[in-house]
Amino acid sequence: MSELIYIADDEKNIRELVKCFLENQGYEVETFSNGDDLFKRYKEKNADMIILDVIMPGTDGVEICRQIRQIANVPIIILSAKDSEEDRIKGISVGGDDYLTKPFSPIELVARVQALFRRISMDKVEKVEKVTFGNIKIDVTKKQAYVDDEEIALTPLEFDFLKYLIQKNNQAISREELLKEVWKIAYDIDTRATDDTVKRLRRKIADSNVEIKTVWGYGFKMALKK
Repeated sequence: MSELIYIADDEKNIRELVKCFLENQGYEVETFSNGDDLFKRYKEKNADMIILDVIMPGTDGVEICRQIRQIANVPIIILSAKDSEEDRIKGISVGGDDYLTKPFSPIELVARVQALFRRISMDKVEKVEKVTFGNIKIDVTKKQAYVDDEEIALTPLEFDFLKYLIQKNNQAISREELLKEVWKIAYDIDTRATDDTVKRLRRKIADSNVEIKTVWGYGFKMALKK
């Protein structure tokens, strides 16, 4: 059974173009002219991925992303004509797994979709079922993370990001390596995306005995709190 993708964009030509490219790759696609209709449909039938435009009639894509994150960890790609640092940070901070600015190449969007699905697929066949660091435990098979016995709500990107840092133990990992190994995509992604993800993870593991330390000018590493 092929993966189901929901797309919300108020520009019909973009919806149809992206749908065509994705269907040619074997995905099942449903399109919506606004985020409210997509969210309503998602509550009726879950999709495997969501692609959201930011500026649409009704509720904007950032707020729809926020609402979806309250009920699900489905991978989300945000599309926007806005390319400022503030807009990118806002899109990532509410739970977007990727952020693509308009105009964009449909081929690049398809590549990013495939990269997200590839990460999910690789996790399913991962041989190591559980990894731990401090009192954080990760169940790779179930794609769940815990502080002691309390589950942490993570997006697919956040889960992969945290898992990679933990698997590297207390080694310093560069931003470039994280982009390559976690995003698993050939296209360049602004390195600020790693910083945004770290900010979210720090909040989510604040009650643990573990911290994500910044290695200035390089990247990050996991460490036990002193």
